[in-house]
Amino acid sequence: MKQLLVIDSSARALRSHSREMTREFVKQWQDRYPGSTIISRDLTHDNVPHITEKWVSAAFTPEASRSEEAMQILETSEQFVSELHAADVIVIGAPMYNWSIPSPLKAYIDHVMRVNRTFRVNRGDKQNPYIGLLQNKTLVLLLSRGSAGYGPGEDNQHMNFQDNYLKTVFNVMGISDIHTITIDGASTQSDELVRSIECAETDIRTFIRHYHQTEDTYPTINQ
Repeated sequence: MKQLLVIDSSARALRSHSREMTREFVKQWQDRYPGSTIISRDLTHDNVPHITEKWVSAAFTPEASRSEEAMQILETSEQFVSELHAADVIVIGAPMYNWSIPSPLKAYIDHVMRVNRTFRVNRGDKQNPYIGLLQNKTLVLLLSRGSAGYGPGEDNQHMNFQDNYLKTVFNVMGISDIHTITIDGASTQSDELVRSIECAETDIRTFIRHYHQTEDTYPTINQ
């Protein structure tokens, strides 16, 4: 049975479109794959600590040489990394804040971008300097944005540091099967927002309906 890891990062507990999408994803997933393991991680409630000088020192100390203090410092990071390794499908719900991602999600990424834990440095190949260690996984990005126009070829594409950044860091960690589903115009009450929500719900159902536990190919959604 596949394991699902769901990560929420919106500061809003209520009226959050990204949280509505992750809830819908979990509901549809449970209906389709009853009995599967689901791990939920709410980064806003978990108060993810920012990394410190001691954290960096501990992370770059060989595991066999780490002190008890160093192991305690890395405890949160190790838990996050272990959850990523165990998951088959990773779902991240994230609103666009200031054209990027919420700070708890950035702090989370700092904890899981670990040399020799989620990626290795490939010094012999300048074209491909990193080898990802998170293999055979699927990432689904459930993203909300206050306005529209951030997609490929659209007017605000140059200001999109949200999904482009997330795709880059998870590519480095070895995940290339990435699907993006968005709600645009979240700060409005327009008909376009209603249609965007309906399209997102349809895309979630479509993805889950076509996701097969024994196959590696399924539809590409809003790449």
